[in-house]
Amino acid sequence: MSSGFEAARDLLHARGQGHLLRYWDRLHDDERGALVRQLDDFDLDTVARLTRQWILNKPAPEVFEQIDPVPVLPIANMNDPSAREAWDAGEEALRAGRVGLVLVAGGQGTRLGFDGPKGAYPIGPITGRTLFEYHSDKIHALQRRYGVTLPWYIMVGDTNADATRSFFEDQGHFGLDRANVFFFQQRMMPCVGDDGNLLLDAPGHIACNPNGHGGSIPAMVENGITKDARERGIDTFSYFQVDNWAAKLADPFFIGYHVLREGQVSSKICRKTSPREPVGVHCVCDGMYQVIEYTELDLYPQLLHSGPDGSLVHFAANTAIHVIDGAFIEDTYARFEGFPWHCSHKKVAFLDESGNLVEPSSPNAYKFETFVFDALRFTTSPPTVLEIERLGEYTPIKQISGDNSVESARRDMNELWGGWLERAGANVPRDASGRVAIDIEICPRFALTEEDFGARSVHSDLRTSLAIGFDLS
Repeated sequence: MSSGFEAARDLLHARGQGHLLRYWDRLHDDERGALVRQLDDFDLDTVARLTRQWILNKPAPEVFEQIDPVPVLPIANMNDPSAREAWDAGEEALRAGRVGLVLVAGGQGTRLGFDGPKGAYPIGPITGRTLFEYHSDKIHALQRRYGVTLPWYIMVGDTNADATRSFFEDQGHFGLDRANVFFFQQRMMPCVGDDGNLLLDAPGHIACNPNGHGGSIPAMVENGITKDARERGIDTFSYFQVDNWAAKLADPFFIGYHVLREGQVSSKICRKTSPREPVGVHCVCDGMYQVIEYTELDLYPQLLHSGPDGSLVHFAANTAIHVIDGAFIEDTYARFEGFPWHCSHKKVAFLDESGNLVEPSSPNAYKFETFVFDALRFTTSPPTVLEIERLGEYTPIKQISGDNSVESARRDMNELWGGWLERAGANVPRDASGRVAIDIEICPRFALTEEDFGARSVHSDLRTSLAIGFDLS
């Protein structure tokens, strides 16, 4: 639609969406151009297909004859010869420069009461270190350990792309070589009203949402990320999300299992805390690996069942931590038209016919998105699924308090690092319930692992009695 208004008008009227141009006459030239570019960016054929499938006709849920628990590797332990072999293979891959890092960071900090990209949220209880800084500190430590460059590919969204780039500029890219920090943007999808019409949230702007973390697959190809990685000799991507400050980037155990098994997509899981914990469940459905989202649990009640010992049969909670083969990303992109889409009914602000912005009190529109874990169903060999402990590796931040929150993340920081200090010989105050009673921060540059901390603390002036929180950086 590069010919401008006429092409936009003709296409939208042909699709029954001519109302999107109702404010055209009041728009400035730059606003008109922005609206036309927005329409150019949308895959309106896909939007029309999804509207017919999900809104105008409610699809029947997938039906499986059999859902089995996914085979899970136990938590890696150096006393296990296979884990030791994986560690060695992972370290070899890292030293050989085969690994790149992919961070999904398209979200805003709105639910945290924070005006800015979620990655810029100051999660550190003492230093105010941001989520981005914690991840960059780990990269520094890994690069120092393995004598290699780990390119950092960061996926941003339409709402936070400029702010994220500016934040990194202001922070000097956290001391990383800016030539090895790449930002790439995922596509957006228009929101569709209950009547099947697209919505305006401003006179020259269509209400839209990011196309989900599954959008990382086309975005990596279309923005040249896989090409850049291939030219650097990178064939393996360590994938993680910005809100999990504890994620182990390029974990040698995980990388090693993946490369030894010639993996395409590998995943880390942890044990669900309850049958209805709001996380996806890894399972094998009629022989096909996939993740069933928590919003769909009632469609598959067997996922809520416990075994004779009272433990969940389907316990494998999705942590959004993956290792993905570069060639597999490109192969999947070539057939992305068949990638599954997911639909959710949400409250979406819109302009009414009088031009007033309406904030609905109940869901009024549908958002479409893809999930990266759906790539599992396209694998041609059994994926590797590795169990992990939550503490020290999985504490996502979705809200201020409660489960998966800023509050719980800082509590886990104290428990993790308090344990390190105690085992190093420090006296860490605990409250009546046994929880660490002070705030503690240990910079990943100082110690990436407890073993690092033990080795460095021998030569450091650690306090043996702690009365207040402190930072070891």
